[in-house]
Amino acid sequence: MSSSRFLVLLFTTAFCAGCGTSTATNVDEPQKPSADAAKYYLAEEPAGAKSVIELKSSAKDGEEVTLVGRIGGSATPFVAGRASFTVVDTTFVPCNERPGDTCEVPWDYCCDTDRLPSGTATVKIVDAAGSTLAKDAKQDLALKELQTIVVKGKAKRDEAGNLIVLAPTVFVKK
Repeated sequence: MSSSRFLVLLFTTAFCAGCGTSTATNVDEPQKPSADAAKYYLAEEPAGAKSVIELKSSAKDGEEVTLVGRIGGSATPFVAGRASFTVVDTTFVPCNERPGDTCEVPWDYCCDTDRLPSGTATVKIVDAAGSTLAKDAKQDLALKELQTIVVKGKAKRDEAGNLIVLAPTVFVKK
């Protein structure tokens, strides 16, 4: 085999492989929150939501914000045992929405790793005192990777300037 044919075959194989192999994960399968957790869900979408990228560049510490984002940004976007998770700007395209990509973990946005720092934020569902709920967002709140959510809460900046939104409730877009 000529070296040019080999390179074309190698490139084609790498392109078709995407981020991994498919395991037929259905990210659209609905889940139901526990009866206790249902009180943290909003029935109506908050108006005036801004993108992760927009808020990350403009939100001030303590400012009331409304954020829209998609759960993801890493292979494990949820914090175990806490109502805390990362979201990615909705302009980012997860691997499962890219033709020919069969990535097993499409919510890690492995095709956009260079853009993730500017398009990722953390959401914490909090109680009346502002403390993160000691509930598992994935198990107890029945949230899942790649869901588009809207939250209204207070912006918080950590030492590195990362955006965290402390929200008492969440709205899941259909």
